[in-house]
Amino acid sequence: MRSFLVIFLTLILGATAHGQGFSGLARIDPAGSSITDARRGLVVDLALTQAVPYRVFTLADPLRLVVDFREVDWTGLSPEALLQATHATGVRFGTFRPGWSRMIVDLAGPMALVTARMATDAATGKARVTLRLGDVSAEGFAAKTGAPRDPEWDLPEPANVPAPKARQRGDRPLQVVLDPGHGGVDPGAERDGLTEADLMLRFALELKEALVRAGNFEVTLTREDDSFVPLETRITLARAAGADVFLSLHADALAEGGASGATIYTLSGSASDEASELLAQRHDRADLLAGIDLTEQDDVIASVLMEMARRDTTPRSDSLADHLVRSLRDSIGRMHKRPRLSAGFSVLKAPDFPSVLIEVGFLSSPQDIKNLQTPEWRARAIMGIRQALQSWAVSDAAEAGLLRQ
Repeated sequence: MRSFLVIFLTLILGATAHGQGFSGLARIDPAGSSITDARRGLVVDLALTQAVPYRVFTLADPLRLVVDFREVDWTGLSPEALLQATHATGVRFGTFRPGWSRMIVDLAGPMALVTARMATDAATGKARVTLRLGDVSAEGFAAKTGAPRDPEWDLPEPANVPAPKARQRGDRPLQVVLDPGHGGVDPGAERDGLTEADLMLRFALELKEALVRAGNFEVTLTREDDSFVPLETRITLARAAGADVFLSLHADALAEGGASGATIYTLSGSASDEASELLAQRHDRADLLAGIDLTEQDDVIASVLMEMARRDTTPRSDSLADHLVRSLRDSIGRMHKRPRLSAGFSVLKAPDFPSVLIEVGFLSSPQDIKNLQTPEWRARAIMGIRQALQSWAVSDAAEAGLLRQ
């Protein structure tokens, strides 16, 4: 690790001898500050009206010493009066960014920091920073030089991000994001010349048209052609569209068992059954085609924040799934023997909007294949999904009205 020094001071302040107030800005004392030669080295001596956090490091090309403060007023100090050494060829100082000050000393040759000290007068609160540098070889300088990476000092400027979209309350169109599963180099399940990707794209386009015609819906698709969209990107697209709800559409195939009929999935850390676990693995494995591994993506803080957000969205997703099961039963009749299941689908892991995955049917079932190719059956299924979204939106908005603002 490259060597650097970062010093933070905890200041315990009382009344000074002169009753001097204390502020976050230290001022330089020009008369008490200097940069002078020492035996085979250099001494930087800075007198300050108070102690402040500072750090010291060296950089190459050109050779220079960098001293950062939070923060110093350099008023009254001139480079010519400060620099009285032959081991340094120049000095400059000023505001580095708001709240930050920097001094740069150009070095005549390679030198390394030997000691760094800040002494504080207990009576006056005044401080003195003394840095001693000694000559080193070029190799020794290169081994110890480099800007430190310290989150306490190197935080970027706060991003100007828009406020999150408010939960729907029935006073605007419901923003629905439809996610036709698979696509492009990932066709999904295949049977008799049919692919899951093509069938779900057609179903999604027809569902979009029905929702738009019904009114009070705005609909976005994560893909509108036979293209590959990674799982992570699908969630990003939904968030960019301001999704109120996310429906991922699939028609998988199971090598074992006689699964058939529509099934509604919500997110769960543990699958409802072995078949659900296998389906989740199949869906997520497809994303490896894009070289993306969604595991181990979240740091601890992000994970906690997302879990807090899911406390709101999880029951809303569950409610949406229940509405879908009831409406689809009314519209298409027969569904899967267990129409309401859960599994760890990555595409359902967005914490900020309700998400469900609909297995519209199974390509391992001849009857489901026939249904998915029949316009009349698709129309009934689409009507069931539309009615479920309409009824869910009303109940969800009513629930939102009961929440504390």
